Amino acid sequence: MTHASPTPRAADRNVLGAYTTLRLGGPARELVEAASSEEAVAALRAAEGPTLVLAGGSNIVIGDAGFDGTVVLLRGGGIEELGGRTVRVQAGQVWDDFVAWTVASGRSGVECLSGIPGSVGATPIQNVGAYGQEVAQTIESVRVWDREKDEIRDWTPAECGFAYRHSVFKHSDRYLVLSVDFALEASALSGPIAYAELAKRLAVGIGDRAPLAETRAAVVELRRGKGMVLDESDHDTWSAGSFFTNPIVPAGTLHDIAARTGGEPPHWKTDDGRVKISAAWLIGAAGFEKGYGRGNVGLSTKHTLALTNRGGATTTELLALATEVADKVEADFGVRLHPEPVMAL
Repeated sequence: MTHASPTPRAADRNVLGAYTTLRLGGPARELVEAASSEEAVAALRAAEGPTLVLAGGSNIVIGDAGFDGTVVLLRGGGIEELGGRTVRVQAGQVWDDFVAWTVASGRSGVECLSGIPGSVGATPIQNVGAYGQEVAQTIESVRVWDREKDEIRDWTPAECGFAYRHSVFKHSDRYLVLSVDFALEASALSGPIAYAELAKRLAVGIGDRAPLAETRAAVVELRRGKGMVLDESDHDTWSAGSFFTNPIVPAGTLHDIAARTGGEPPHWKTDDGRVKISAAWLIGAAGFEKGYGRGNVGLSTKHTLALTNRGGATTTELLALATEVADKVEADFGVRLHPEPVMAL
């Protein structure tokens, strides 16, 4: 199993598709590799013109024309136990290697986020979540460099503005995440299982806990079955993961959709009285089947929520497919799907 982005050939060093899980993206004007967060800050301070930071490259769509500026490849990691529940992780740390460490160390809180590609530094930006957990539940603080003020300080979760697949860091190049402090429980058991599909796989009830290693294995197995664990030989995993976020709509919209289709889509109530609806269900109900595609791009054969590069694709093709899907869902149900990955176009 691998969770790192592809390793580029020497001749392709500046072609950004070599560093993304979609294998898409044109050349960078300048490419700088940083072995630590400190080196990344120095590279960004020295850069002239636009800049872009890449780590795992798993949640980004880069245009065919590439990036007319400096791209900093953030590498290097590190995990440090600070005492009590707190664990500090460097931004360049491979996320799933960190999750594996928590399970092996008897630290509970992120086990349901197993198998997710990318770096630790990207997780607060997206407020990464899956199978009933999200990083906002365990993040204690985020060390951030503010480029405008040239200031490094620790941000509280409230300052980070965490929401569903969102934070104040998303869609902004002002801030660079340097490290993340997680508050993790010392336990051989998972946190309370909150996702029905995972509970069923583990043969436990909602709210019950399960052994950490068994929980991690079950999550990875579920993700692999949906093409969400990176595999060089499986084009279903040549993706940015879930391409659309689950839309959050008024309760009345859910009832309208149910009336049109004769059945309620999978949904979850939110704290503000609205409803989060499964984007994958909406895509299927709009007539798109697993494996649907045009040219060199398509929906995963395992999961309609992933848009994939079948080999030789362009970003233009991918975006055309995304627009086709979003337009049809909106025409059928009056709900607009929005991309989850960061767009660097």
